[in-house]
Amino acid sequence: MKDEFDYIIVGAGSAGAVLAARLSADKTTRVLLLEAGRKGWHPYLHIPIGYGRVFHDARYNWKYSTAPEPHLNQRRIYCPRGKVLGGSSAINAMVYVRGCPQDYDEWEAVAPGWGWADVAPIFRQMEDWQGTPNRARGTGGALCVSDVKAFAHPTTHAYIKAAETIGIAYNDDYNSDTMEGTCFYQINTRKGLRASTANAYLKPVASRRNLTIQTGAMAQRIIFDGRTAQGVAYRRGGKMRTARAKREVILCGGAINTPQLLQFSGIGNSALLQKMGIDVVLNQPHVGRHLRDHLGFELIYQATVPTLNQLLRPLWGKMRAGLEFLCKRQGLLTLSLNQSGGFVRTQKGIGAPDLQLYFVPMTYTTAPSGVRPLMNLDPFPGFRIGFNPCKPESHGYVEICAPDPTAPPKIVGNYLASPRDRQTMIAGTKLIKRIAESPALAAITDKIITPETPLNTDTEILNCIRAHSTTIFHQCGTCRMGRDAKTSVTDNKLRVHGIKNLRIADASIFPTIPSGNTNAPTIMLAEKAAIIIKNEPQ
Repeated sequence: MKDEFDYIIVGAGSAGAVLAARLSADKTTRVLLLEAGRKGWHPYLHIPIGYGRVFHDARYNWKYSTAPEPHLNQRRIYCPRGKVLGGSSAINAMVYVRGCPQDYDEWEAVAPGWGWADVAPIFRQMEDWQGTPNRARGTGGALCVSDVKAFAHPTTHAYIKAAETIGIAYNDDYNSDTMEGTCFYQINTRKGLRASTANAYLKPVASRRNLTIQTGAMAQRIIFDGRTAQGVAYRRGGKMRTARAKREVILCGGAINTPQLLQFSGIGNSALLQKMGIDVVLNQPHVGRHLRDHLGFELIYQATVPTLNQLLRPLWGKMRAGLEFLCKRQGLLTLSLNQSGGFVRTQKGIGAPDLQLYFVPMTYTTAPSGVRPLMNLDPFPGFRIGFNPCKPESHGYVEICAPDPTAPPKIVGNYLASPRDRQTMIAGTKLIKRIAESPALAAITDKIITPETPLNTDTEILNCIRAHSTTIFHQCGTCRMGRDAKTSVTDNKLRVHGIKNLRIADASIFPTIPSGNTNAPTIMLAEKAAIIIKNEPQ
């Protein structure tokens, strides 16, 4: 092993970029950051609304799909994952949600030190909040959080009024005292550009002499001496290379790629590994299990008033939005598709919201363009209202299905396996129908476009959900934290049970799924991981 570093970080995504920046702040520490994807110069990776153009782009996206889902009419569900510096934070919708305190109290129950009292200060520390000052929000941190409600489309305001009409109160800052209510979503942008972790954390420190960033570097396996991680074997430029870690190997590949790499490295269910011809380092059946994700469903309507379709579909609209973006770094191109939404409770007696809502003031179809499908805006005005349950009970798994590190793993979401999840999805559908039919939105609605089938009974609703629902792209939990190896893969210090010098710092270690978008909790986790590692004796 010619190349030697103190830490080798595998994956430069939402967590890996953060950890590399924090650990390399110590000039005496050498850090190697390996990323299978590209550097990410494409303008659509930086123009916020441009993520619709890279949503199916294999240059920056792993473009995974699940196996046929048994409870979703055997459909394969598309699972985009970032393959670029910044990972999924470079291609996501940028919506910034901390989650609710109860989420982290659930973590604390199995992983001491991860309760709300422990993580809330880290959220404040990492934020650079651009909205109305609030004691609960942080300023001056690396991650810019923008309040963009001033630029929201008028139909988005109609949605807010419609939600208030049926009793969902407006919440001006869902990341403050309470997350419940309807809201305009806050997003990770700075001065009109996407604030991915590559832009927020890596770019300012990329010139550090003790930080080596290797893109196009596909990790093949972790190298062990017995049960001690020694380094990483990876392929770059068509050649196999190795690097040695004097202190630790840290996996930051996410809920799909981290368990995949562990399994290829000999840590996983021994029966699976032996079937694939992989030498077993540690029989750990929890690797790849307990996959949690948010399943979403939406209703699509044709409107009687202009929406973003009329502003961004015509050539003149594109030119106007482009000029506003270039001259002022303002306007439609600086926003997310998900301009508003909210968090609500559909059941009595529960202590936290069980549904997250979304409103999108545009409609589109995904049509092929060469090898990269594009999202093409519809010629008529339209909007979308959707939701996902916050705390699904159903869980799936990730496992390798061929003895080839470049082969996509088998992903099974097992969505809607739980009767409770099915009932929550039905309740959510009824709620967004009520919002759409309230006077503020009904006044600007022509007709429903999707679904075309009736939604009058629970059976009709559930059948439609099985046919049309899709993931919200919040996969987590496949290497979850816990007290011991009998129930989990990592401990509360993110160390892999039974293995020395190996940690995991990404969404795969979430003990339970947070109540909202997972990018902010993942960044928080990486910030906390850096603190844990720096405070340990060397």
